[in-house]
Amino acid sequence: MREINVIEIENVIRDLCIKANLYLPKDMEQCIKCSAKQEKSSVGQSVFDDIIRNIDVAKDEIIPICQDCGMAVIFMEVGQDVHFVGGSINEAINKGVSRGYTEGKLRCSVVSDPLERVNSGDNTPPVVHIKYIDGDKVKITVAPKGFGSENMSQLKMMTPSVTTDEIIDWVVSVCAAAGSNPCPPIVIGVGIGGDFEKCAYLAKKALCRPVSQRNPKALYADLEQKILDKINKLGIGPQGFGGTQTCLAVNIEEAPTHIAGLPVSVNVGCHVTRHASAEI
Repeated sequence: MREINVIEIENVIRDLCIKANLYLPKDMEQCIKCSAKQEKSSVGQSVFDDIIRNIDVAKDEIIPICQDCGMAVIFMEVGQDVHFVGGSINEAINKGVSRGYTEGKLRCSVVSDPLERVNSGDNTPPVVHIKYIDGDKVKITVAPKGFGSENMSQLKMMTPSVTTDEIIDWVVSVCAAAGSNPCPPIVIGVGIGGDFEKCAYLAKKALCRPVSQRNPKALYADLEQKILDKINKLGIGPQGFGGTQTCLAVNIEEAPTHIAGLPVSVNVGCHVTRHASAEI
């Protein structure tokens, strides 16, 4: 049994909140630069120039990539041989987010009640997903999620009789309806299977997968490419000004489901689909 003091968790989450908001993952930045070279619209190319310049300024000036520093979504993989000591793990997670957003001077966008709409003041509470794994390590991923893109996300409870073409068309229709709202070029996370909430979780988790990495199953890797190609034929383009590069990547995550169902969800990420990870 390995003991980990919860202050370590707090400190790591604090640092990841700041890192994720200031620096894009390397593969994401490279994907944007590659897409910029493929963009055929002169206006779209100009928008890409602004996007890349914004990424560089954020790094140089140590300021957030986007003014919407998002709602903190935390994925934790906790080894079953880990024992947390020194206090409450739940409090440590919240303190880490609080410190990250206040000490990092990040915009706090969370309201403590969905109808009363009072800002919590420190971007807490986060959304937390914990998965138990073998071993004595803890892996933490912080994914700040802006709501310009989050608001465009959808879930549909399909039936097992639907074809893959129908799934593709529905995912593409979600992107078409979103238009310029999610600040394209976008990243699309797709969840297939599970039940209602598992499906949505899969789509969100898919956005944390490197955009350069395809689904290991050929069936889903093929679906990812077909969906990407069809989205880019919509002509929405960077920031909705028209062009050939509307979507940077499509990531699909799948899970077992019930014989009577086939849930499919789409979680839309903007061109600053952010996440940062660390292992303790």
